[in-house]
Amino acid sequence: MLRIALPNKGRLSDDTRALFADAGLEVRSSGDRALTALLGGEFAAIFVRSQDISEFVADGAADAGVTGWDLVAESERKLDTLLDLEFGRCRLVVAARDDSGITSLQDIKSTTRGIPRVATAFPRITRRFFAGIAIPVEIVPVSGAAEVAPHLGIADIIVDLTSTGSTLKVNGLREIGTVLESTAQLVAAPRADSSLDAEQRSALNDLVTALGSVLRARGKRYLMANVPRAALDRVKEVIPGLNGPTVIDILNGGAIVAVHAVVPAASIYRTIAALKALGAEGILVTRIERLMP
Repeated sequence: MLRIALPNKGRLSDDTRALFADAGLEVRSSGDRALTALLGGEFAAIFVRSQDISEFVADGAADAGVTGWDLVAESERKLDTLLDLEFGRCRLVVAARDDSGITSLQDIKSTTRGIPRVATAFPRITRRFFAGIAIPVEIVPVSGAAEVAPHLGIADIIVDLTSTGSTLKVNGLREIGTVLESTAQLVAAPRADSSLDAEQRSALNDLVTALGSVLRARGKRYLMANVPRAALDRVKEVIPGLNGPTVIDILNGGAIVAVHAVVPAASIYRTIAALKALGAEGILVTRIERLMP
């Protein structure tokens, strides 16, 4: 069995388990505190801290893993992204106190005295970022609650994760730059560094295909409707589908045909209204579990 390192707790763990379950790879463990589990009987899960997954995969203790791109970048381990899982979306940003007078990255040089101090739980990424924009800084490593550092005089600015920016605002901080954007990723060691044989590589590709099919189906709906044949040209404008709608003759339908298409869920109410205006009847909308390219 291929060993897949998965986050052991938190929102990232919940979203990962839900995605694997939707792909037919439900976690089957002996208990909530189990360190390992079966994934659909074909893969074995190893539950570890999100920040350790890059190390496990790079060192060969796991054949693949799911973790945030921010943690992969911070680890500086050589890994390939097999699939962007599209959840856990956040940004690593530079932020300063509202009353600091720092409103841009370039203000850091002129506003702070001496070498500016940066509090962060991502010292490697932060060091690379500021070196890249030619601003010398002193890194102040923290394990959490970086927002309080500028208010305590520990640091002049911070580099921290945010999804909406609301926590920064509540703590009197403003964003002045984005270091990187992050989502959860399925990662593996580069092919050249991997010990996987051809059969294992094929199994890993199958895993990517299964997870990807679930991700493509999210936010989509399958729509079916009976429409006047004479209105087909206008119907195609309303529901273009992936490659245009599928048009099917109905037995004894005559002037009526059936159209099927995959459409965005966010605009389904407008699509239905437009179809009804064209004389559509028998409209049916269903969820899609998987969508293959």
